[in-house]
Amino acid sequence: MEPDLELVGVGEDRSFKVWSHGYPFRTVRWHFHPEYELHFVTATYGTRYVGDHIGEFAMGELVLVGPNLPHNWISDLPDGETVDERCLVLQFTGEFVSNCLSTFPELRFLLPLLQESIRGVRFAPSVANSVGGLMRDLLHATGALRIRLLIAIFDLIGHAHERMPLASIGFQPQPSAYLSANMNKVLQHIVRNLTEDLTEPDLAKLSRQSVSTFARSFRKHTGINFVQYVNSLRIELACQHLGQDKLTVTAICHEVGFKNVSNFNRQFLALKGMSPSMFRSLRRRASHFAAAA
Repeated sequence: MEPDLELVGVGEDRSFKVWSHGYPFRTVRWHFHPEYELHFVTATYGTRYVGDHIGEFAMGELVLVGPNLPHNWISDLPDGETVDERCLVLQFTGEFVSNCLSTFPELRFLLPLLQESIRGVRFAPSVANSVGGLMRDLLHATGALRIRLLIAIFDLIGHAHERMPLASIGFQPQPSAYLSANMNKVLQHIVRNLTEDLTEPDLAKLSRQSVSTFARSFRKHTGINFVQYVNSLRIELACQHLGQDKLTVTAICHEVGFKNVSNFNRQFLALKGMSPSMFRSLRRRASHFAAAA
């Protein structure tokens, strides 16, 4: 089965992305992305899939997955049971880490680890526990503190001696083949045209499916329907704009592809639990405290 493309979307005002999710969750599927991913399990146990590797995982596991390496963690839970937080995730692009290494030669100790990550790397529990705590702090950090915590994480994983490769030495990710899959073409089209008019019939045509078949297939691949998926990406883009003071809320609404402010506010509240104005106010407050620290 071909893996699905995950659109990571590192914000313009961020060097990297750190977040958490529960289980089940829409990204819990056989998938890949061009970004590096550091994955720390905070709850449950189950089966880990990385490339051609299959193994058991438990709470406290830390794994670095390299670019375009397909992966998935499936938790063993009774039907209908959910977990609010299953893992912490840190994602960064190859361009970002390359720029770090060229700017700061002191970080070049990361090179062997980055090379190893094309097979996936699992770390010893002692390293996992320390890094997991830093990732937890990173979730809520702002400003320069984010960079300090990231460097501390890089230091721990880059100098870790007990590192276990996961996929076989001969396994080679094939992103061009993965991206040729019809649904991955659709996902790429969405992100490239996110602020334009996107309709389900047009995307169904692009995937060479009927509208009803496309709707079922899209939900199967992403865990949510087409409208929810597009709205969530537009809201994340809006959050990037709200972190700056260049545009009004109304201007941001139209900039990210919504047709009217009332729908924008409604969707933002549903996804973020607050209005766009409140989100901007809290971001300003966090920046103020970070600058004063």
